Amino acid sequence: MKCPFCGDVENRVVDSRDVREGQEIRRRRECAACERRFTTYERVDEVPLTVVKRDGQRERFDREKLLNGLLRACEKRPVPRAELVSVVDQVESVIAAREVREISSEEIGSVVISELRRLDQVAYVRFASVYRRFEDINQFMEELRLLLNRREEPDGSISGDRRS
Repeated sequence: MKCPFCGDVENRVVDSRDVREGQEIRRRRECAACERRFTTYERVDEVPLTVVKRDGQRERFDREKLLNGLLRACEKRPVPRAELVSVVDQVESVIAAREVREISSEEIGSVVISELRRLDQVAYVRFASVYRRFEDINQFMEELRLLLNRREEPDGSISGDRRS
């Protein structure tokens, strides 16, 4: 680390402390040449999470954008915000677990759809109508038929569902 006062690269760490709940380390250093002290901060350089859109464009993953979409789907529904934040956390975990830090919008939609189906069927249909781009009432009705025909098995699995 180069001294900001004299430019010498020889220094020693005098004190280290975690800051921002362990997200950074603050280090007090003392220059070997001029003996002045200075502070440095160390943090992990994160690779941004990227979403590949249907048209091939790439954009940075925005958890607020996803949460706002979920809030719209759940408007006036009895779904706690904490549950929606948990869905967003789950999507982030799926992306973070990959070697390549990008995911298609379809994959994000699939995770969200399965979670909304579990949380609230009305919110699920609202989100599905946008995510799957229903063109007419027949597509909407088919999705409702699938939802109504689904049966939950004793082991908790779902049968009669042709989509994931």
